[in-house]
Amino acid sequence: MGLFKNIFSSEKKETLDKGLEKSKTTFFSKLSKAVAGKSKVDDDVLDELEEILVTSDVGVKTTIKIIERIENRVAQDKYLGTDELNQILREEIAGLLSETNVGEATDFEIPKDKKPYVLMVVGVNGVGKTTTIGKLAHQFKNKGLKVVLGAADTFRAAAIDQLQVWADRVDVPIIKQSMGSDPASVAFDTLKSGVNQDADVIIIDTAGRLHNKVNLMNELTKVKRVMQKVVGDAPHEVLLVLDGSTGQNAFEQAKQFTAATEVTSLAVTKLDGTAKGGVVIGISDQFQVPVKYIGIGEGIDDLQVFNKYEFVDSFFK
Repeated sequence: MGLFKNIFSSEKKETLDKGLEKSKTTFFSKLSKAVAGKSKVDDDVLDELEEILVTSDVGVKTTIKIIERIENRVAQDKYLGTDELNQILREEIAGLLSETNVGEATDFEIPKDKKPYVLMVVGVNGVGKTTTIGKLAHQFKNKGLKVVLGAADTFRAAAIDQLQVWADRVDVPIIKQSMGSDPASVAFDTLKSGVNQDADVIIIDTAGRLHNKVNLMNELTKVKRVMQKVVGDAPHEVLLVLDGSTGQNAFEQAKQFTAATEVTSLAVTKLDGTAKGGVVIGISDQFQVPVKYIGIGEGIDDLQVFNKYEFVDSFFK
């Protein structure tokens, strides 16, 4: 398939290959066993493949879609050898991701007609939310953009402190109040400050408590409403950060947050060192929200803009 030829920047792709190594190795060791001694893709191979995809955290509904696509290919081509299965998987999964990641970003960029561009970040504690914000601030600043951070996760003192560490590291201003302050008040102050500083990007951190979905919904709605007093159409993006290493738990978090607020993009973190990379495929498909960023390492530059072709190529290489 021509889509997979000569489209990858070598350094970024090498990092991605390395980050997905565990997922890929686990997947292909299972696939090799499933097709051992088989010459063609038959019902037995498809049954085995279905189980492999589910246990790779692709998710049941998405797995069924992939199997149906491959069944159609088998019916259409009459005979498909098992040596072709890898390529077919790449093509069909890339096709599935294409349906969600329409007009996906190719770089760390923001719309030129929105200034300041307000990005609200949501997600439970421990998923890498603050780290993702710090890495995003670093990438945006490298593009010559002026960035302001807002520490509206006032539920935990550690969250405010951690965001301060990132603000210092990246050397961008941060607006914060004391622990227990009204998150909406912090968001309001941040947007006011950002406008006064002629900021290009304002990133607002929010609390990630899922113990009560109604409370979460009310809090996020209030934060949005207060921000709109300063910037009428804020937030321009609601980014949900999910921990890819938690597999099916990430699905549950995505379900809770998409029910509580309008999520417009996803960042899936901690894909390095886990065999659960397939979760990216399932979450993107099931929630029809584009995966925008993936975290594949601890380094400040190890947050990548998600490219479906690069991802599928690394996963099925």
